[in-house]
Amino acid sequence: MKEVFDFLKKCGTYYLATVEGDQPRVRPFGTIDLFEGKLYIQTGKVKAVSKQIAANPKAEICAFADGQWLRVSCELVRDDRIEAKQHMLDNYPDLKAMYSAEDDNTEVLYLKNAVAVFSSFAAPPRTVTF
Repeated sequence: MKEVFDFLKKCGTYYLATVEGDQPRVRPFGTIDLFEGKLYIQTGKVKAVSKQIAANPKAEICAFADGQWLRVSCELVRDDRIEAKQHMLDNYPDLKAMYSAEDDNTEVLYLKNAVAVFSSFAAPPRTVTF
């Protein structure tokens, strides 16, 4: 899991895919956090992505850096604890201008049943599960 975290952190921007009805939706994300042994992302509950995850928690993350790409299939699980939200915000202080651990909008989600596949043209794919 740490290797996945490090790769996504290095990328800065990764892409999160969800489903809305029968239509795939992909958007850039930039938050990734390790908290209590789980990998977390962050969004706002008012956003369409939050509603899509609530309706169908299956998602994929895709990122690319240094000739290697990563795809992570997972389920996203909301964690409403203030401690989890605060940990994310402490690691991304710029978000504090828009979010607070105590507000009703900040949402952090951890990756569950994750299968991460590192790929490149120079080596066979390598899978990490967590």
